[in-house]
Amino acid sequence: MEDPDKKAFGGLLWLFVGMAALIFIPAGTLDYWQAWVFLAVFFASALAIYRYLMKNDPSLLARRRRGGPSAEKETSQKIIMFLMSAAFIALIVLPAIDRRLAWSAVPPAVALAGDALIALSYLAIFFVFKENTFAATIIQVEPEQKVIATGPYALVRHPMYAGSFLMLIGTPLALGSWWGLLVLVPLVPALIWRLLDEEKFLAKNLPGYSAYRNRVGYRLLPYIW
Repeated sequence: MEDPDKKAFGGLLWLFVGMAALIFIPAGTLDYWQAWVFLAVFFASALAIYRYLMKNDPSLLARRRRGGPSAEKETSQKIIMFLMSAAFIALIVLPAIDRRLAWSAVPPAVALAGDALIALSYLAIFFVFKENTFAATIIQVEPEQKVIATGPYALVRHPMYAGSFLMLIGTPLALGSWWGLLVLVPLVPALIWRLLDEEKFLAKNLPGYSAYRNRVGYRLLPYIW
């Protein structure tokens, strides 16, 4: 039987290789310090969370490994995840093309601020994982699942999406591209579509979710929305 820890690290390694290829091939160079710092921050943060889950919540880690359009059960979510996956690829490829063609002149301090947003995003996601062992990558309800209303879920109904927004904004900045921010135009509506569709599913299938939704009035940003 394959060691689940090795499988998790193997998946993370392949993700690193894939993302590096999507950045450095379009950029046409390895002399791209913003990309190296971005990859270091992204994967050091991801590795820290992986190690935490391996030790404290291997069931959640197993749930997190099942993802992507094909893993979704709802047709609408398959479409949404396909659009989001394509947009995320564009989020790192467009800045790489920007680097090659020298479209943007992003100050180093702004690029490092983008890296800080990515690290902060992972920190927010860590607190979600710590609070909710059912935070899977696909929208589903498991037999033993219950509504979580503590920790970050006491502030907003979708704290993981809130944390993910920081990563989406930080990624093109960390890669030194102003033009990469244009990808947020289709990506953010797709994420909001997924969020709203998920709420309908949970209200229908997760006992107590409707009451929780009435009690916590904000989806992403306290006192705003």
